[in-house]
Amino acid sequence: GNGFMDGKELQNFIQELQQARKKAGLDLTPEMKAFVDQYGKSTDGKIGIVELAQVLPTEENFLLFFRCQQLKSSEDFMQTWRKYDSDHSGFIDSEELKSFLKDLLQKANKQIDDSKLTEYTEIMLRMFDANNDGKLELTELARLLPVQENFLIKFQGVKMCAKEFNNAFEMYDQDGNGYIDENELDALLKDLCEKNKKELDITNLATYKKSIMALSDGGKLYRAELALILCAEEN
Repeated sequence: GNGFMDGKELQNFIQELQQARKKAGLDLTPEMKAFVDQYGKSTDGKIGIVELAQVLPTEENFLLFFRCQQLKSSEDFMQTWRKYDSDHSGFIDSEELKSFLKDLLQKANKQIDDSKLTEYTEIMLRMFDANNDGKLELTELARLLPVQENFLIKFQGVKMCAKEFNNAFEMYDQDGNGYIDENELDALLKDLCEKNKKELDITNLATYKKSIMALSDGGKLYRAELALILCAEEN
């Protein structure tokens, strides 16, 4: 769950890839052979899902469109999430995901029919819906980001239970207006960085803040949006 495959994970993947292609009566594609040559003999390397997507033999390698068209940074990702989580439910359902993919493919000048779009939507859900609930949460879809841009991985280790989160929100919402502005978020993040130096780097404070504020409504970061970042799910 650290955002990339390395070591034994990578070795197991390569072995299974080769076996699956052989069982299907297929040779490795040139891209796959280059990938195996690069990673097959050493466990020192690591690879993220977007890099890995470049060797997949899909008819339309749409995973790469995320990186080259919209999701170049955490801030871009957050803005995209806010646009397509149109009902502010905290997740993207299959219809919202389909709209996301349709717009993304059109921006890449890829024209596809509705059946292919449905297929891509189902593939995305299979790949990223970790808890199999038929919808994508923020942290699930964020796996599309390059590891170095995915600040949400860092925040996994500092999430609070609902009670702690609500207490923190009320503490930093100093004027009690029901939302946190940029200055209040700055104070909250500084304290989080001080308390969690192993997970969070205070030198990245500006990036954290900019990415999280991309979820805000005109500079107003409401409880539900901040909870996506800082509140752990409770069973």
